[in-house]
Amino acid sequence: MAVVVLLVAAAVLALVLQSQRDSYAEAKHHSVAVAQTFAHSPGILAALKAPDPSRVLQPRTEAARTVAGVDFIVVTDTKGIRYTHPRPELIGKKAVATIGPALAGHVYVESIEDPLGYEVQATVPIFDHGHKVVGLVSAGMQVEKVTGMVSRQIPIILVAGAVALSVATVGTALVARRLQRQTHSLGPAEMTRMYEHHDAVLHAVREGVLIVGSDGRLLLANDEARRLLDLPHDAEGQHIPDLPSLDPGTVELLTSGRPATDEVHLAGDRLLAVNQRLTDRHGGPEGTVATLRDTTELRALSGRAEIARERLRLLYDAGLGIGTTLDVVSTAEELAKIAVPRLADFATVDLADPVMHGDEPTGADTDMRRATIHGIRDDHPLYKTGHLISFLPSTPQAQGFRTGQPELVPDLAAAPGWLAQDPERSRMIVDYGIHSLITVPLQARGVILGMVNFWRSEKPQPFEEDDLSLAEELAARAAVSIDNARRYTREHAMAVTLQRSLLPRALPEQSALEVAHRYLPALSGVSGDWFDVIPLPGSRVALVVGDVVGHGLHAAATMGRLRTAVHNFSTLDLPPDEILGHLDDLVGRIDQEEEEVETTPGAGITGATCLYAIYDPVSRHCAMARAGHPLPALVQPDGSVSFPDLPAGPPLGLGGMPFETAELELAESTQLVLYTDGLIEDRTRDIDVGIELLRQALASHPDRSPEESCQAVLDELLPGRPKDDVALLIARTRAIPRDHVADWDVPFDPAAVARMRAAVAEKLDDWGLPELAFATELVLSELITNAIRHASAPVTIRVLHDRTLTCEVADSSSTSPHLRYATAMDEGGRGLFLVSQLADRWGTRYNPQGKVIWAELPLPRPDGTGTAQRS
Repeated sequence: MAVVVLLVAAAVLALVLQSQRDSYAEAKHHSVAVAQTFAHSPGILAALKAPDPSRVLQPRTEAARTVAGVDFIVVTDTKGIRYTHPRPELIGKKAVATIGPALAGHVYVESIEDPLGYEVQATVPIFDHGHKVVGLVSAGMQVEKVTGMVSRQIPIILVAGAVALSVATVGTALVARRLQRQTHSLGPAEMTRMYEHHDAVLHAVREGVLIVGSDGRLLLANDEARRLLDLPHDAEGQHIPDLPSLDPGTVELLTSGRPATDEVHLAGDRLLAVNQRLTDRHGGPEGTVATLRDTTELRALSGRAEIARERLRLLYDAGLGIGTTLDVVSTAEELAKIAVPRLADFATVDLADPVMHGDEPTGADTDMRRATIHGIRDDHPLYKTGHLISFLPSTPQAQGFRTGQPELVPDLAAAPGWLAQDPERSRMIVDYGIHSLITVPLQARGVILGMVNFWRSEKPQPFEEDDLSLAEELAARAAVSIDNARRYTREHAMAVTLQRSLLPRALPEQSALEVAHRYLPALSGVSGDWFDVIPLPGSRVALVVGDVVGHGLHAAATMGRLRTAVHNFSTLDLPPDEILGHLDDLVGRIDQEEEEVETTPGAGITGATCLYAIYDPVSRHCAMARAGHPLPALVQPDGSVSFPDLPAGPPLGLGGMPFETAELELAESTQLVLYTDGLIEDRTRDIDVGIELLRQALASHPDRSPEESCQAVLDELLPGRPKDDVALLIARTRAIPRDHVADWDVPFDPAAVARMRAAVAEKLDDWGLPELAFATELVLSELITNAIRHASAPVTIRVLHDRTLTCEVADSSSTSPHLRYATAMDEGGRGLFLVSQLADRWGTRYNPQGKVIWAELPLPRPDGTGTAQRS
């Protein structure tokens, strides 16, 4: 505070002195400027030559004085007699000024005492046009007026000094308080005593302490640090790299300045745990402090404990990492990856050949196939994956397979039984550096599935008994997982075989659609997805895609039952909504049967979705109905993609809700895309995203074949193996040419039958099928006669020339004819029998207007052999 007071006083004194000096200079400069300005002002010479200069100059000088802010402007003649003065009574008297220098043409400044007070006065000459001094001008002002600003600045300085004094007072108090808190209010004596105690403790602890400065010099080392590091007595003050007893790693740590926690460094035959921290984190000087602890004995004990912990951790990881998939080879790979490099440098798994295919091993054959190999390097000389190995009885693998016990070979180079297996390869293995082996049988449920071999090369010490027990534990855990995978592989293969046997193996031949399909099973298990293409009478084709809820053999078997039912219902030639209704009843009965068998209520609920479509290539109409199934996609010939809004019926098996059929007219070459939900649904994306991806995969490729479209859709939506089964069916529509279709309206009169026969025979001649005329006339004659006798008008005929010759007779009656066998004495009842003998197939289908009776006659073979008649 005293320093602040002195500083304020010095500032005031300096301000006064500086102000006086600056005020005098300011007054001098201002007086000279005013005098010179007035001496050179226009009219000054004329005024001096006037008869009465005072009358002219007095008002001008007073006006100029007021404007210039000086105390006086006095004009005199060359003798110093005043012409002007602020006090008029002094005009005409001699001026108080030194005029000699001014008469000599110089500007002269002096301090004077005149009637106005102490002033600074500047005297300048007035020159005529000949540069002769004709008068003088004196201007001056009181210095006191300039120095008046000091009185205004001193209060500011005093206020600032008071503020500074207050800040200094508060700061002093805070600093004193902080010092008291940090020293716990200890005085000098107490601080000295504390330092002595600190020094005693520092050198008495059994832990080395080093303090290193920011320049790398050793500032302090206690006695324990000197002992552990073998430091010389003059080590303090030397640079760390200059100390010869320090290990290079220790030197690097101490000079790096980085924090360290329990880093182990070598000091002679000791292992030191070093901790290092920065000293400037709390405002201290830059540098580091390091503590040293001798952990040689502790390391030996903890090393054994660490080995035990590592083995327990390995077994724990094996429990989590082995058996994550139900695949034999993948499980073997997981075992090998767990063991390398924590137990061995290389690990190989050899399995009996039947195990690889899911079968039970025979137990007598030692031939095994290498399922996997994993190691720290890839250039090893061991047998490659897939190699079939026939082990000699002298090898450790054969002995372990025979006895069911693990085998330990500490030194492979000195194992003649192992060397005899393949001497050349064995020598390559030894030369490669592989020197020790443990082979353990993979045994589950009393059956040996194969052998796992652990090889060591990088670690110089051979395998020990502790390693043998660990390897045996790993093999035991892996064997159970491999056996589970083997059994699953067998069951999965059986399920896949069953499922593929239930799916269509080849699509039937038909002319209405160009069809391509794909079926992808899920990653695990089989499902109930199915598809079908079913030819119908009149060159029509039914397309079916369905999905049974769940996975496994039950879902596959249910799918087979539904597919068979769809085929049976299709033979009735029913519309899609009625077929779905029959399927709904069937699934309901299946669920009821399952519930009666299952002990848990609801466990047998099946459920399924289905989409059924019928395409007619003559009218290009497509009738579709769906039961809880995703919407189909339509790809127009111009490449645009749409999803028609079909009525959404409930899934099969729920019952209670009718199904609806939607009628669409499709342009020729339109692609109809049917699929199951596994194509568009995924856990990682929303279903709307899947539909949009399907749209993008189908769009802008109108010229692409259905086969190419199938592949493009799968590539876009399923880059990997699907999580759920996927069934995909893409059909491109075709149309039967109009000149291959002939139809007639039949008068409701028996006499019209002959005219119809003649018209049909003429059409067959146009189609180049005259050899079918007799059979066709006979079939149509019987069908038309039955319609006129037993049905009602109107009656129409349609003949289709496609893969077969289809004859259709339609009437408005819903009564269906039945085939019966007439006796020898019956006069009638043989018409439909003749139709069934002449035609490949015949039947009845119903429509809103009545019914249609149809018959299909086979076309002649291309080589001209064969007829349409059958006896």
